[in-house]
Amino acid sequence: SRRQRQMCIRDSAGAAIWSRDIEGAIGPATADHLVRGLEQAQAENAELVIMRIDTPGGLDLAMREMIKAMLASTVPVVGYVAPSGARAASAGTYLLYATHVAAMAPGTNLGAATPVQIGAPGLPQLPASEPDEPSGGAPQPATSMERKIVNDSVAYIQSLAQLRGRNVEWPEKAVREGASLSAEDALALGVIDLIAPSVADLLAQLDGRQVDVGGATVTLATEAVVVHEHPVDWRSEFLAVITNPNIAYVLMLVGIYGLIIEFYNPGFGVPGVVGAVCLLLALYAFQVLPISYSGLGLIILGIGLMTAEAFAPSFGILGLGGIVAFVVGSIMLMD
Repeated sequence: SRRQRQMCIRDSAGAAIWSRDIEGAIGPATADHLVRGLEQAQAENAELVIMRIDTPGGLDLAMREMIKAMLASTVPVVGYVAPSGARAASAGTYLLYATHVAAMAPGTNLGAATPVQIGAPGLPQLPASEPDEPSGGAPQPATSMERKIVNDSVAYIQSLAQLRGRNVEWPEKAVREGASLSAEDALALGVIDLIAPSVADLLAQLDGRQVDVGGATVTLATEAVVVHEHPVDWRSEFLAVITNPNIAYVLMLVGIYGLIIEFYNPGFGVPGVVGAVCLLLALYAFQVLPISYSGLGLIILGIGLMTAEAFAPSFGILGLGGIVAFVVGSIMLMD
C-alpha cells in the first residue's frame, strides 16, 4: 500500500527541516499532502524541505500543482530519490527537476517521462504527408493531439532545467523517447546535483551549499540535526487510495456501467447508487472536478438517497448508499 510520512528535523538552534515522502502514484491526495506540507514549513520558517521520492508517475494536473507550490516556496526544496531501488519515473522526473537541489541514492533511477493519456478515445490522425520521424530519428506521436501534449511536456521540463541550471538536452529524450538514467549517469550528465546513500550523508553534503530561492541566494545550514518523525494524517492516506490512477480508472468504469445498467433496469437501485458514487469519486481522482465540488456532490447525493429511502423502501440499499456517499463527501470537504 501507498505510504507517506512527514518528519520534522530540528538543529541545535531550533530551525527546522521538514521532510515529506512522495510514494506511489501521484494524484490529488499527493498534491494536497505536499502543498500543505510546504505551507506549514513556510509558516514555521523551516530551513529547508526534503522531498523524498519513490514514484512510478501519476496525473499531470497533480504534478503541476506540486511544481507550482515548489516554485513559489520561500523555503528551499531538496528532491531526494531514495532509498536504493526507488525511482522518480514519469511525473517524478518533472518533480525532481523542479527542486532547488536534486539528489539520488545509489541504485535509483529517473526518466521515462513520456505523457500517456488514460482511456483516451480515438483522436484525429496527422496528415499522411507528415513524416513519422523527425531528422533526429526519434519516434513521433501517432496523433496531432499527442504531438501537442509531448511538445508541451518537453517545453515544460526544459524550462525547469533552465531555471535550476541543469542539463537541458537529456529531459527531451526522457519525454520523446522514454529514456531513463541511473543515479551515477544522471550525476555525470548534470541532471542531478548530488548522490547520497542516506539522509545523514545528504544533510552533510547540503551544509553550506548556496541555492537561489526567489531571486535571493540562501546558504543552507544542515549540520547537527535530530530527526523527529510524524505519521501522515488519515485523510491523506484515505484519499491516496481512492485517487490512485489505476483505482480511479476502475471506479470510472464501474460508475459508467452502473448507471447504464440502472437505466436499462430502472427501480433495482444498487447499480445506480454504486455507479453514481463511483463516478463522482473517479471525476475527483482525475481532477475533472475540484475537491469542493466532488465532496459537495457526494454530500447532496447522500442526502438525496437517504431521503429517498424514507419514501421508497429498498431494503436499505438507498440508505446505505446515501450514508457512504455522505461520509466520503464530508471527508473530501475537510481540511
